Amino acid sequence: MKKILFVLLLSVSFLACKSTSAVSTKVDNKVQSSLKGNWIIQSVTYPNSNVFKVNSFQLADSQCFVGSAWKLVANNDSGTMSIEKGGCPSFSSPIKWYINKEGQFVLKVLNAGEKAKRVKDGYVLSVANVTESSFQLVDVVDIAGKQTSIVYQFVKN
Repeated sequence: MKKILFVLLLSVSFLACKSTSAVSTKVDNKVQSSLKGNWIIQSVTYPNSNVFKVNSFQLADSQCFVGSAWKLVANNDSGTMSIEKGGCPSFSSPIKWYINKEGQFVLKVLNAGEKAKRVKDGYVLSVANVTESSFQLVDVVDIAGKQTSIVYQFVKN
């Protein structure tokens, strides 16, 4: 009974998303060019995913992003992302993205008609395992006092 109560308490009180000021200028054009195109998130994984829920990008449960479509345009740092999965909130938005000087993926989710320069906060994720047909974005968040990596596996569409 204590274990169930503990798990429920943690899952209710847990909200794992990270918002960081994204002000570094892009410099890694080679990696950024390799990410251009249409992508789908194939999986979202992290330890204890059967116990904890993660609210990704302050939009939806991380598992709602499985199957989400992302269009990344490298020459103007723009794109779109959309979620259309049953049981999840439907969402579509323009985005601004780039690779900063530390080699990290910087993402700003925009409202329709909103200018990226007016958006002060964004998400900074590590880029890993880049190939022609796949790559990973890794977000490190605090889950129950432990630093945990959430891995978003992208595949070319």
